[in-house]
Amino acid sequence: MKAISGIIGAIIIGAIIMVIVGHINTVPTLDESSKASWSQVQNQYQRRADLIPNLVATVKGYASHEKEVLVGVTQARAKVGQMTITPAVLNDPKAFANFEKAQGELSSALSRLMMVSERYPELKADKNFMALQVQLEGTENRISVARRDYIQTVQAYNLELRTVPGRWVAAIFYPDATVKETFTAAPQSQKAPNVSF
Repeated sequence: MKAISGIIGAIIIGAIIMVIVGHINTVPTLDESSKASWSQVQNQYQRRADLIPNLVATVKGYASHEKEVLVGVTQARAKVGQMTITPAVLNDPKAFANFEKAQGELSSALSRLMMVSERYPELKADKNFMALQVQLEGTENRISVARRDYIQTVQAYNLELRTVPGRWVAAIFYPDATVKETFTAAPQSQKAPNVSF
């Protein structure tokens, strides 16, 4: 009887060890995945920031009467360009929110620029502007996909840190691992846009 309970105890301990060993690499793997996803978000933001000066230069020749919109785009892009994202920012909700706010302001300015193009057929008809507009729309889509991928990798990482056995593994082997921030929609984006003709 003593031998059987010893074997059962050894099997249980062995199973626990196997589960823990199986999860030892999960926390750093998911952490690296979330960092790589964030790098892709930054890559898409950089692509947009590089594209905007060309877009603005092209539009200036056609929409000098919409100078306010162009100035707004330029200022929003400059504000985004001044922000530096470090790994610490990803773990600081306030800094992360500021970064997202600046990106939101740039997206808003770009939306106004797109409305200018719709109002003025001669601007819309310019093939250089059309090509840049297509690139810009593609970039916004890429940013959306990169954000979605980042949200998913952060979710997997955060779930690993908050559920068993990942929680135990992190507490033992990675005590400095913390839950990461993810994207949240700006309050004004929750409202339906007002469309008037």
